[in-house]
Amino acid sequence: MRLLWSIYLRLLGWTVKGSFPYHIKKCVVIVGPHTSAWDFVIGIAFRSKLRMTHATFLGKAELFKGPFGFIFRGLGGHPVERAEKHNMVDQAAALFEGKDIFRLVLSPEGTRKKVDRLRTGFYHIAQKAGVPIVMAGMDFAKKQVSFSEPFFPTDNEAVDFQHIYAFYAPISGKIPELGMTHLLDPISIV
Repeated sequence: MRLLWSIYLRLLGWTVKGSFPYHIKKCVVIVGPHTSAWDFVIGIAFRSKLRMTHATFLGKAELFKGPFGFIFRGLGGHPVERAEKHNMVDQAAALFEGKDIFRLVLSPEGTRKKVDRLRTGFYHIAQKAGVPIVMAGMDFAKKQVSFSEPFFPTDNEAVDFQHIYAFYAPISGKIPELGMTHLLDPISIV
């Protein structure tokens, strides 16, 4: 499949800026901006092309039901029930236990709609599991995937989130107006 995904990405003109930090064996990877269902397709293609083994994702439980549920499980997904409180941070953090290599991939927005703020679950999962966060940006305007340096959440969530917003602000999603540019506080970057 790696060869097929590589050909697919090459035909579409997608490239990689930087490199994934393979030396980090456990981390939370946040991918954004999430503005279209195509994000998932491009993400799966790059996961294969870049040999990002042990990368898994959480998806709404509805995706794992019915005749196509096996596809999402086969792609490494874990179903989550979003309608009820199930202490998802604890459950997701527990997925890291007992594994030598584990990379949990999440969308920080939690939806394809425009958001007023990012969800904080990924941040608290990384804190609770004691793992760094790696940001991955999918820029549809440049047809480029880029990676940040890994960073550990600090005790200052507001500063950490401005760091995250600064990474994603210049990145154009498939539907640019649904991106994260508006979330960056211009005063914080002066």
